[in-house]
Amino acid sequence: MAVAQRMYARALFEAAREQGRLEEVSSELGAVAAATAEVPELQSFLRNPQVDPAEKAAVLGQLAEGSDDLTRNFLRLIVEKGRAGELAEMSAELDALVAREQNRLAVELTTAHELTDEEARSIVEQIEQASGRTVEATRSVDPSLIGGIVLQVGSFRADGSVRGRLERLRHELATAS
Repeated sequence: MAVAQRMYARALFEAAREQGRLEEVSSELGAVAAATAEVPELQSFLRNPQVDPAEKAAVLGQLAEGSDDLTRNFLRLIVEKGRAGELAEMSAELDALVAREQNRLAVELTTAHELTDEEARSIVEQIEQASGRTVEATRSVDPSLIGGIVLQVGSFRADGSVRGRLERLRHELATAS
């Protein structure tokens, strides 16, 4: 993520926190970013430097209709500064800042077979104890893992799968020769 994207997200975070509207603004910006991500043509439109900024502002204004003034003003600002195409990255950074502020940790659990609720709860509790944070876990199944689990937290990935172990062993054998 670019430094500028972090700066914009941090500025919005500080302003929203100051005004006690952090959750609302984060949610609204996330909804607008998700809406733009769903339509590739809209992403291209926002990233195109030849499109008139007033047109970009009008489109984002329609998407953010009914949103908090802080959210709408932020969208106008990034359009003016030529950064409307970076909305998704700024929204993701804002989400990370809010999660850190609220001592939350988003974790993706990927397993070879569907976990029972009890197994998932046990894993989440272990992560909460180790991290000291509240964990929000999403689960997915990837049969190619063969067995074990892969934990993804932001850019950190812990691969405890059978497939991962086999790949590491293969790499070690290949480099040892």
